[in-house]
Formats: sequence, structure tokens, C-alpha cells
Amino acid sequence: MKAEDHMAEDGTTEDGGGWYSNESATFGDRLVAAREALGLSQSDLARQIGVKLKTLSAWENDLSEPRANKLQMLAGVLNVSLIWLLNGEGAGIETPDSHAMPEEISAMLTEIRTLQGSLKRTADRLGGIEKRLQKALREQS
Repeated sequence: MKAEDHMAEDGTTEDGGGWYSNESATFGDRLVAAREALGLSQSDLARQIGVKLKTLSAWENDLSEPRANKLQMLAGVLNVSLIWLLNGEGAGIETPDSHAMPEEISAMLTEIRTLQGSLKRTADRLGGIEKRLQKALREQS
């Protein structure tokens, strides 16, 4: 279950954390946090591990998961343990201090992330419908 599924109206999670905490973070959340901690862009990381930007974006938005060989590469490039990437236990990154960011900004970041995931799912669904429509039109011809 994603962190935003446990979000209170004030933008915090049920465990009292902000937009990111080890207890509520998903694989995608940990991947983003580790990438950003190193100052890498999505393009940089995708290029380093040999995947398309769209693929990395899907991983970060928890829409798909990498295969074992790419997980191992991610852990190595991001300098975190494989176990931490998968479930948040073991050697990872330091969690952001919840007092370092005002609640209003944390809430906005959470809302942005939720909307990004929703938009991605809607775009994927729209693409699927378009493909089915094109196939139906070809079959009528």
C-alpha cells in the first residue's frame, strides 16, 4: 500500500511522518529518495543502469518493479542495500528530518506525488483504450 493511502488531511502519514518516512515509504519512494540523495536526475540514473526513462519513472511511481538484475544494479549505483530498496530495512539513506520542511510544503509535495501517480495511470489507461479503438477500426476495414 502506498504512503499516500495512509495520508491524513494535514499531509502527514498515520505514523506522524511527512511525505517520506521509512515506515510508510514504498519501493518507489525509497528509489526516489536514494536517487535524489546522490543528486542524480532520472535521466542520469536511467542511463547508468541501462533502462528507458519511462521504465525508471514507472518504478519510481510504483507502477512496475525492476527485475532482479536491475535491482542489484540500482542498489550498487545508489550505494544502498538491496534489502533497503525492497523493504526499507538495512543500509539505506538517512530519512529527511520532519522538522526541516514546513508542513504546508510537505503536504504540497505529497499532493503532487499523488496526482502524478494518478495522471500516469490515467494516461496508461487512455493509451490502452486508444490501441483497442485502432484495432477495432482496422478490423472493420
